[in-house]
Amino acid sequence: MINQNINRFSPLVRIGGWGFFEIIVKKNFVVRSEEETANFAKIVASELFPGDIICLEGDLGAGKTTFTQGVASGLEVPDDQYVTSPSFAIMHQYDGKIPLYHFDFYRLGMVDEIIDLGFEELFYGEGVCVIEWAERAEEILPRNCLTIHLSILDEQQRKVEISWSDDLWQKKIDAIFSKLSS
Repeated sequence: MINQNINRFSPLVRIGGWGFFEIIVKKNFVVRSEEETANFAKIVASELFPGDIICLEGDLGAGKTTFTQGVASGLEVPDDQYVTSPSFAIMHQYDGKIPLYHFDFYRLGMVDEIIDLGFEELFYGEGVCVIEWAERAEEILPRNCLTIHLSILDEQQRKVEISWSDDLWQKKIDAIFSKLSS
């Protein structure tokens, strides 16, 4: 299903502003269609719990909303709650087995706007947050997020780069790729 041969794991070390060391682990692979993107996201959703945050990065048209639709399906969001990009609304909430908060920060210029709108509270709430253009909120996001960067290779294929920095996500990533290969 998914070509996992690009880069198995590539850890790097980042030194934070307070002098801490953070090991970032990355995994890269290619999905060959929108369907594969959504199926991958559905498997990711099977490992999500309240309080988890997925940060989506990538150019317009890279598949961020398709990925979120797959997460919604995996969280059993009813079909009558069609998932669309909240570009103008900034946030949509969907009710599944776990609430899904879908953010799109593309139109926001400063992190203060996110704070003023009260969205920061949802990062620590009872649901799962999927944030498109999450790099615009990087300084206020919890450190234990899963980041997924989607790059356009051609009309159908996307390179997916996943990065994380804590043991809990490592266990989830192991479970996700175990499900993908079975």
